[in-house]
Amino acid sequence: MCSCTDLGHTAVRQAILTHDLKTQEAVRAVLGWRTADGCAKCRPALNYYLLCAWPGEYVDDSHSRFVNERLHANIQKDGTYSVVPRIWGGLTTPAELRAIADVAEKYAVPTVKITGGQRIDLLGVRKEQLPALWADLGAAGLVSGHAYGKALRTVKTCVGSEWCRFGTQDSTGLGVKLEKLLWGSWTPHKVKLAVSGCPRNCAEATIKDIGVVCVDAGYDIVIGGNGGVEVRVTDSLVRVATEAEVLEYCAAFLQLYREEAHYLERTAPWVVRVGLPYVKTRLLEDEAGRKALYTRFLYSQRYTQSDPWGERADGTIDAREFQSLAVVE
Repeated sequence: MCSCTDLGHTAVRQAILTHDLKTQEAVRAVLGWRTADGCAKCRPALNYYLLCAWPGEYVDDSHSRFVNERLHANIQKDGTYSVVPRIWGGLTTPAELRAIADVAEKYAVPTVKITGGQRIDLLGVRKEQLPALWADLGAAGLVSGHAYGKALRTVKTCVGSEWCRFGTQDSTGLGVKLEKLLWGSWTPHKVKLAVSGCPRNCAEATIKDIGVVCVDAGYDIVIGGNGGVEVRVTDSLVRVATEAEVLEYCAAFLQLYREEAHYLERTAPWVVRVGLPYVKTRLLEDEAGRKALYTRFLYSQRYTQSDPWGERADGTIDAREFQSLAVVE
């Protein structure tokens, strides 16, 4: 895991549950860490493992997070930040677009960019501007898109059967439902989804962590894809007939990944490491186990589906994080 311990990620995760360890200090003490406070490698991992194991009990340690997650914005090469509001399933409204435009003008945002995940990125925001800018976005109903986090990023969609003559199902509507279900959840690494309305796959579902390809008979769920440096096409998990089944299988897969993957391990290498047969055994052959995973995921979401921007917009939480350093002559 790191030089602080000889234990690996899996052993540490198991020990947290076996020994009922609910603080980083307890983990390091019981498991014989060589350093009292851990290091830059193990602290973020332990913070995530404890959050996943004990939702509602463990208190997130912001000092064990990377700067992007501490400030809830992506730091850029010039020291400014990127702000990406959540656009549910890539679906927006004129009112939301006006609010984003107003914010961009008010704070003189130098670059406004459409992202590959069907969202809008405001680039070049100064750190001290973030809370006020978030407050203005929040007033329009816009929340954090978690573009900075080891968390659900986007659910990309095509227009589906509502508009497209080739669409077989309502891919946009399903994408919105998936994003509403999954947003806010912390994961070992970033997670991206897509829902394509037909096998033409305009939303590129087959290179996402979880993809849904709509067909006449229902929905093909595919997993473990990656469009990054090492491109990996998804593996087929299951075909289901209803949207409710899509939501259950996707959430159960995500919870299995949350509970068993190593910190900073994407779904693609995790699926390769544990093997597709193992994932299918857990989700397809063990119905009770799948439903238990789904239930645990829903329970954990009670404690994570709050907007971190809104919580910090009034300056009552982490206010010092957003203050500029004093200039000393």
